[in-house]
Amino acid sequence: MTTDSRTNSSKSGGSGWAADRMADQRGRTFVVTGATSGLGLVTARELASHGGRVLLAVRDAARGEGVASSLRHAYPGAEVEVRRVDLLDLDSIRRAAEEIAREESVDVLVNNAGISMVEHAVTAQGAERHFAANHLGHFALTALLEPALRRSPAPRVVTVTSYMHEKGELDLDDVAWSRKYTPIAAYSASKLANAVFGVELARREESASSPITSVLAHPGYSNTPMQSKGTGLIGIAMRVSGMLFAQSQEMGALPQLFAATEPGLVGGSYIGPDGRGGRSGHPQPGQLSAAAQDPELGRRLWERSQQLTGIRWQSTDV
Repeated sequence: MTTDSRTNSSKSGGSGWAADRMADQRGRTFVVTGATSGLGLVTARELASHGGRVLLAVRDAARGEGVASSLRHAYPGAEVEVRRVDLLDLDSIRRAAEEIAREESVDVLVNNAGISMVEHAVTAQGAERHFAANHLGHFALTALLEPALRRSPAPRVVTVTSYMHEKGELDLDDVAWSRKYTPIAAYSASKLANAVFGVELARREESASSPITSVLAHPGYSNTPMQSKGTGLIGIAMRVSGMLFAQSQEMGALPQLFAATEPGLVGGSYIGPDGRGGRSGHPQPGQLSAAAQDPELGRRLWERSQQLTGIRWQSTDV
């Protein structure tokens, strides 16, 4: 897989693609993490409205049931179900994956959920929370769902990253961030981990002659509930900036919807908004940072992630 192939995509990208151009998704099963608000909720809604069977993989099951009920009401006949998963809890991830794996197949996994701008804390595995929730949880869930994905005729994994990955730095020897910690640096590092994972998964699936296609997406600068998560002056600035300058979450969800449903995408494709700086607009292929495409960093992140989660990907070890 070359850098050029990572940016290849359907010609419809960058030409005003919107959700109403999505093909009928009947007969396909989607798993969407973080589907109770923001980009995940928009993604689940659009997939359900186009006939897809959608499993809401969410931490708060009661809230998830409320979302599922509202989607069934809005779209009579929609198949929407809830699967509880806490991406900071490996036992929860294992239970959810076992439940989901009983499905005949999973056609698309959208690794959308994320946290941002939280205070420093470390999980039982010794990882800082941004890295643990945004990357390690999805790494584990994807690995455990791989058999269900392989039962699909055209399986796909969508990893949602951010343009902030370009500013991220990964110190795999200090995943606990035991030295200087800032929320924005930790968030950016976790988004770089998402990007590196998506590319490394594409490389390994290709090397293993797997049917799974790994693609990446980023929402640009979108006004989602994440904008209200910061504290202090940073939190105020984020909320004001989100209201004044960010695009809607409906627009922000388009790249991951495109990545999840558009035929013909190749492994490693990176989809984001087509506006200036990739901050807003309609989906089009983008360019990942050099760090995201670094095969040695990909190998090291993969091994470190397996060590921290205790989960190995036998079928994609190369």
